[in-house]
Amino acid sequence: MPHATIDTEELVAAVTEPSRRQMLDLLLDRGESTATTLADSLPISRQAVSKHLAVLTRVGLVAGEKNGREVRYRLNVESLDRASRSLGELAAAWDRRLIRIKRIAEAAAAANDLKS
Repeated sequence: MPHATIDTEELVAAVTEPSRRQMLDLLLDRGESTATTLADSLPISRQAVSKHLAVLTRVGLVAGEKNGREVRYRLNVESLDRASRSLGELAAAWDRRLIRIKRIAEAAAAANDLKS
């Protein structure tokens, strides 16, 4: 299911968890996989993999397709691209904030030096 907008906080929470990033990498390498197959490649249980896949599905980064008794998961490339842009925009916004904070701190330090 495509997601027109990605909630940045949910996205950041989803991709900052190391096991989820490993799953995304595995899906990128393999094209698609089941929760069982992913669990075989990770140091976590199949139940944990399923919970992580639910989070990744909710933010639209992966999609599952039922095939008999199995669900095969694959990356949602469009959502992954949007997520990448969204995270880039978030990083740029933080860079701008940090530059402003640095300028304020430098101005305060300069003003403090003038008083001395």
